[in-house]
Amino acid sequence: MEKVLSHFDETGNARMVDVGAKADTEREAIAAGSVHMSREAFDKVKAGSIGKGDVLGIARIAGIMAAKNTDQLIPLTHTLLLDKVEISFSFTEDECAVLIQSVVRCLGKTGVEMEALTAVSVAALTIYDMCKAVDRGMVVRDIRLLSKSGGKSGIYQAR
Repeated sequence: MEKVLSHFDETGNARMVDVGAKADTEREAIAAGSVHMSREAFDKVKAGSIGKGDVLGIARIAGIMAAKNTDQLIPLTHTLLLDKVEISFSFTEDECAVLIQSVVRCLGKTGVEMEALTAVSVAALTIYDMCKAVDRGMVVRDIRLLSKSGGKSGIYQAR
């Protein structure tokens, strides 16, 4: 069965999908990504000694704000009343990377995948912005959806 791209009408024009007739369901999406950096930048982020301030604290707030404003950033996404946005960070010593994960939840008519992905993306860009004086060669990688639940399509789990 061929998947239909729902953001286009029968003549190929972009449109916002009508979700009015859909039932509200509990929806959750989990996304992840990473920022790879020099050993110097990595050690400073871990120690909290980047001159601009609390890198991960500010990146967390930026990610939450981004999730809440996804409809203003990505055309055709719906305005959603989010119940939860959680951003967490971990470190991989061998790769000098900050790993980012977001969990977004709502009760609604459409999914929160874009909100979770946007949260991770903006958190990663905030880390880059706050650390660029130490390392302009940082690389943002692997932003992806890990899982989603709710709605007609059910559960998705990345392989």
